[in-house]
Amino acid sequence: MPTNNAVDATNVPLSIDTSFKSRYNESLYNKRRWGNRLGLGFAMSAMVFGLVWLFWILITLFIEGFQGMVQMPIFTADTPAPMSDGGLRNAIVGSVMLAFSGLFVGAPIGLMTGIYLSEFSQGSMLGKVTRFLNDILLSAPSIVIGLFIYALMVQGKSFSGWAGSLALALIVVPVVVRTTENMLNLVPNSIREAAYALGTPKWKMVTQVTIKAAKAGLTTGVLLAFARITGETAPLLFTALNNQYFSTDMSQPIANLPNTIYQFAMSPYDNWHALAWAAALLITASVLLLNVLARFIGNRGESK
Repeated sequence: MPTNNAVDATNVPLSIDTSFKSRYNESLYNKRRWGNRLGLGFAMSAMVFGLVWLFWILITLFIEGFQGMVQMPIFTADTPAPMSDGGLRNAIVGSVMLAFSGLFVGAPIGLMTGIYLSEFSQGSMLGKVTRFLNDILLSAPSIVIGLFIYALMVQGKSFSGWAGSLALALIVVPVVVRTTENMLNLVPNSIREAAYALGTPKWKMVTQVTIKAAKAGLTTGVLLAFARITGETAPLLFTALNNQYFSTDMSQPIANLPNTIYQFAMSPYDNWHALAWAAALLITASVLLLNVLARFIGNRGESK
């Protein structure tokens, strides 16, 4: 028979278990909180470390490049001889011609390939092979592309602007293919089904519905590809080379800003150094402008 002094045995383990779980949960919470703080601290430190170097580079580039642009007639004179005044007119014109030629060749090919992969491949072997080759081309170093075009068009012949534009086009193609396929895949299938329900042929659905729905994303991809090739040096070093004089003949070596920077920065002449800083500032400003424009168009398309 239990007496009045007996203790209810069921309450003791329950209270001990509850207290243990509470201490365990508190300890686990503290560990996770300190782990979270440690991770955030490392992330913030890495961000600050990267931003310090980035702003240092940009500030130095702006100061040196602005001085070069003030001291030299950048837009009205061609690249000079050592220890004489001059500008970058021929290099600017040549870079614009090369970049736009590469874009006009590569962008349509990339857009059509991306449309095929997204809308028409449907798991076919050709689509898988094309996607695989595009991934390889996307990760290929630009100097390898330059060497390929050198062996194809320059070796045994002569350097030319057309060879340089073709090398830049090969860089544009995989970027545009990847962005085009991704942007079209983001278009909801309900839009395609609605077009099919109205009796729209597939080719018309693609051209009139899906492409229009992804227009902002496609434009952003093209602009990013254009920004990518604006500062490429290695492919042009093996293809277009450089030209000290003003020329618009794409069948001959043509001046361009990246190779001008490379040549002038390696020289011992102060005036060439100033022009190299000014050319670097022009390329950086153009790439920054293109990226801002691409981001603006992309955000505007998302808001719609």
